[in-house]
Amino acid sequence: VQLQASGGGLVQAGGSLRLSCAASGSIFAINTMRWYRQAPGKQRELVAAITSGGFSTYASSVKGRFTISRENAKNTAYLQMNGLNPEDTAVYYCNADLRPSGRTWSEYWGQGTQVTVSS
Repeated sequence: VQLQASGGGLVQAGGSLRLSCAASGSIFAINTMRWYRQAPGKQRELVAAITSGGFSTYASSVKGRFTISRENAKNTAYLQMNGLNPEDTAVYYCNADLRPSGRTWSEYWGQGTQVTVSS
């Protein structure tokens, strides 16, 4: 079982990006899926989270600009990022509470995708 994050890149301030996080392997169930980010010299912070039922929460710094969503049938979560500014520059990581088939619940991390916003 693994999480694969994609969609990062370089964008100008005010632009948009859409990140994807796909879980693959023999999966029984996925509960909450999350996006974290870590900027250089800073601690990793929670950006957004969404439950299997679709309830979402956001960090105050991204509320109104970012939207988290998911397609349960595809075991995939998305992060639509609009109105990007240079302070959003970071490596973005996806995270999920996941139960592989025949195993117990565990927390899984994706490999991270770089988002760079130029001024």
